[in-house]
Amino acid sequence: MAKNFIYKFGGASVKDSSAIENLSKILRNRLRNQLVIVVSAMGKTTNSLEEIIWKKMGNEDFSQNCSILKGFHLKICQELFPEEHPVFTLLENLFIKLEKDLERPLTKQTYDEYYDRIVGYGELISSRIVAEYLCLQGQVVVWKDAREVIHTDSDFRFAKINWEKTRIQTRAQWIPVLEQFPILTQGFIGSDPKGKPTTLGREGSDFTAAILATSLDASSVTIWKDVPGVLNADPKLFPNTQKFEELAYPEAAEMTYFGASVIHPKTIKPLANAGIPLFVKSFLEPDAQGTKIHQDAPSQSIPTLVLKKNQVLISFKVTDFTFIEEGHIHQIYEQLKKLKLRVNMLQLSAISVSVVIDAQVFKLEQLLAALKGAFEVRYNEGLELLTILHQNPDEIPALLEGYEMLLEQSTRNTFQVVRRKSGI
Repeated sequence: MAKNFIYKFGGASVKDSSAIENLSKILRNRLRNQLVIVVSAMGKTTNSLEEIIWKKMGNEDFSQNCSILKGFHLKICQELFPEEHPVFTLLENLFIKLEKDLERPLTKQTYDEYYDRIVGYGELISSRIVAEYLCLQGQVVVWKDAREVIHTDSDFRFAKINWEKTRIQTRAQWIPVLEQFPILTQGFIGSDPKGKPTTLGREGSDFTAAILATSLDASSVTIWKDVPGVLNADPKLFPNTQKFEELAYPEAAEMTYFGASVIHPKTIKPLANAGIPLFVKSFLEPDAQGTKIHQDAPSQSIPTLVLKKNQVLISFKVTDFTFIEEGHIHQIYEQLKKLKLRVNMLQLSAISVSVVIDAQVFKLEQLLAALKGAFEVRYNEGLELLTILHQNPDEIPALLEGYEMLLEQSTRNTFQVVRRKSGI
């Protein structure tokens, strides 16, 4: 029996009408049954929905934001479809539902649950438009709601997968369809035991592809990006990047752990456990080789640069002249876990613990409030965390020129520094 396989298209690959036409061209000779296509929200839609939520939180008028977002999707549809096409009714209905959900009350305590309910509309709208366009081109796909098969807990914004239930439901509901037609669905979203919408973490559509691949025993996953494959640095931030032809699972996992944005960090583990290869290819050059991530790849020693922006450095200093011990670290980590804050860098001294985290709405003030009684707390915002894997010491000074270093540490294979532009 032929095996299933997964394609995932990110926001840049469906950002406008010409991008969707290009997606259709990529699929023209590749579309067949046993294929699941996972799509993200279009362009910067997720950012736009986050801005609407933020305005709602501040009791500001967001009606214009909604109109702009609707107009953005409507324009794409007008460029792709004849005016009597049913996609326009689908789009109208989705925005009516969105506006109705935006009327729900929002507080700091309900922010995460509210966020998941609203932000998932980006994927629902995008997937409807892409599915309808493919069918219009004679490329018949069956649209499916990922929330019906991706089952999670209720840890909103960072939902954890119920792997057993997800596998059972995916196989029961989708395999009969896949025997006849390709399926098009959404990344990033799932549902909790009560049927409430959840999300899998920002940029989580890659993870969705991996979840579906392991649930369906797929032969491969292909992620279509605006880069030629996995590079040793972000070409928008660093010159003279190099592409990896192959990567082993552990090396790819290490890159994503430190923040490489080309693949969501949770994507590698389930694929590695199942032995499913992951291809990263360019939707701009679909016939080019790209990068293959698999278990038999040779090890790499090319220096790899990962830059995370919008970082916060927090230092917790003991106030009673004792030294830092395990209890202090546990106390800090307990609060970080409670607030779903991941530590990107940790450094200990005799009397303090310093952590670097992503900036998140409301979370910093909640963390400080919880720990200010036990520690003297200081923090800096708006920082960058630069990680270099397989570093060449001779090249590091040039990367730090014009920056002030707030924290740095080095191991045999990894160099990390928290930096900000000098003079800020």
